[in-house]
Amino acid sequence: MQVIGLCRFSYPAIGGFQIGHDSIEERIAYLYAKDRLEERFRLLETVALPCLREQTDQEFDLLLVIGESLPKHHRDRLYDLTADIPQVTIITEPPRRQREVMKELMNKARKDPSAPCLQFRHDDDDAISVDFIERLRQTLADCPGLIANNKSVAVDFNMGFVAELGADGIAASEVHRPYYVASLGMYVRGDCPLTIMNFHHEKILRFMPTITLADQPMFVRSHNGYNDSGQHKSNKPVPVTPLTAEQIGEFEARFAIRDSHVRRVFGAD
Repeated sequence: MQVIGLCRFSYPAIGGFQIGHDSIEERIAYLYAKDRLEERFRLLETVALPCLREQTDQEFDLLLVIGESLPKHHRDRLYDLTADIPQVTIITEPPRRQREVMKELMNKARKDPSAPCLQFRHDDDDAISVDFIERLRQTLADCPGLIANNKSVAVDFNMGFVAELGADGIAASEVHRPYYVASLGMYVRGDCPLTIMNFHHEKILRFMPTITLADQPMFVRSHNGYNDSGQHKSNKPVPVTPLTAEQIGEFEARFAIRDSHVRRVFGAD
C-alpha cells in the first residue's frame, strides 16, 4: 500500500497560518526573513530529515512543498539537504489556498487512485520515530474489519517529546498530545478523494474512526522562535530540561536526532 507524506517548507499559502498577514507580499517577507529561514533550515537538517532517512520501512513518498518565490540559493540548499533521500520530491507552487493546493498535490501523488493508500503530514521542524511508517502500516493491517467498513481511518500515536534545540544541545519534556500533526496517519480507501489535509488534525476524530496507541514516544515537536501554533495566545509554554545521557541515546535511536549534530549545526556562525 502506498504511503504518502506531505511537508510544507515555508510555503507562502493563502490562509493556513495562525499568524496573520495583510498581504501575500507581507507573508513572503516574513517566511523568507534571514533569521527565520536559517532556523528552519537547521531544524530541517537536524530534526525533520534524519528520521525520514532512517525509516525502518523505506517504502514511502514525501512531498516537500515550497513557494515559487523561494530564492534560488535557498532552493539549492534544500535540494542539497535532501539529495540522499530518494523518497523526497520537491514541488514548487505559487501562492494558493493552503488546503486546496495540498489536497490536490496529495491526490496527484497517488500512483493508483483506485487502490487504498496511507497518508501523513510532516512539519519541517518536527520528527517522527524511525519506525513510524512500519508501525502505521502494521497498525492498519491489524484492523481489517475497521478498514473494510470505513472509507477513512486515522491512526494516532500520541506520546512524544517537546524539545528545544540549540548550540548547547537538546532539552526536552515527554508529553501526551492527542491528535498532534506528527505521528498522525490516515488510511484512505481506493477511489476516495479524501486526504489528511481535508481535516484539522485535532478535529479528525469527528469525521472517522481513530486508532490510538500510547505505548512509546513516537514524535518530537520542536519549540523554536518561529512556531506558528506556538505563538497562539492560548498555548502555554512547556518546561524542558537538558537530556540525560540515556535520553541522548534514546533520541538517536528513536528519532535519529543526534545531540552532537544539533550542537554542530546550531553552533555554526
